[in-house]
Amino acid sequence: MKTITAILLLAVAAALPPAARAEVSELRIPLGAGGFGFLPLYMMQKHKLIEQQAEKAGVKVTVDWAKLGGPSAMIDALLSGSAHFVSAGPPSFLILWDRTKGSGDVKGVAAMSSMPMHLNTRAAHLKSIDDLKQGDKIGVTSVKSSIPSIIMQMYAVQKYGKEQAFRFDPYTVTMGHADAAAALLSGSSNITAHYASPPLAQLEQQTPGIHSIMNSDDVMGGSTTFTMVSTTTRFAKENPKVYAAFVAALKQAQDMIKADKRAAAQVLIDSMGGGKTFSIDDMVRILDDPATKYTTTPEHVMKYAQFMNDIGSLKHRPASIRDLFFDYGAIAEGN
Repeated sequence: MKTITAILLLAVAAALPPAARAEVSELRIPLGAGGFGFLPLYMMQKHKLIEQQAEKAGVKVTVDWAKLGGPSAMIDALLSGSAHFVSAGPPSFLILWDRTKGSGDVKGVAAMSSMPMHLNTRAAHLKSIDDLKQGDKIGVTSVKSSIPSIIMQMYAVQKYGKEQAFRFDPYTVTMGHADAAAALLSGSSNITAHYASPPLAQLEQQTPGIHSIMNSDDVMGGSTTFTMVSTTTRFAKENPKVYAAFVAALKQAQDMIKADKRAAAQVLIDSMGGGKTFSIDDMVRILDDPATKYTTTPEHVMKYAQFMNDIGSLKHRPASIRDLFFDYGAIAEGN
């Protein structure tokens, strides 16, 4: 009888509309690859912003912040259910959106940061990306699907035509940012260049013999989303209060960064294990740079989507930003 009762209870729970089910009590969120693009997550973790926002909505929730980074690992975590929200660059999100359309239906929750990436090199013969020659290797986080890869594909199409979209792909190798920066800074490896994000981009540029030959904002034509958050449609529908608490906490974290940059810089330094590689003044200077922005409004995400569809990297072509993101205020202003 106990077994039959348990089965009946499960069946009733499954039949209930999403709003009638209990929302998750433990939220699982990977912290991402680190650096300035993921600073809002570290602010949310340190100050327990999600827990506070959820309590305001009458929901008690704890948050498990997994030390997980890299697009592939994040995607696997979201699709397996071991993560509820994941953060990545627009190209990785778009590939996930494209592949789950009609099944898992992953959509964007909000943008998290906008900032340029820089192509830095120690090779004297590289005055521009057009000077790449046999033997040159560029460290990127993911060949073909990372922000740097798409940016170089865009540049290739702009200058050489659509048939040359993948002109620079053979020069790229998949490497974590820290490994690529270490290789470039040492000068002892076969890595000629690194497409880096803050603060490693600035560290490289301050090193004698290293110069920058391209940045992503120049190719995109202005400020562009660097990191963004996504989740599944099912999770968003079944957990409206927790979802709203997350969004509110993200906005609060972004506001806190803008209000006290020195305190935010310290949070980032702590997340990187402290040390003397980066001073708090160096970090504040990056936060003071107008190119470093924290906003929930997507910037140029549609440009990525349309380009990736044009060259065959995406099967589906979104008609508007509303096709890519869940519907709430700041998205209406995005592109």
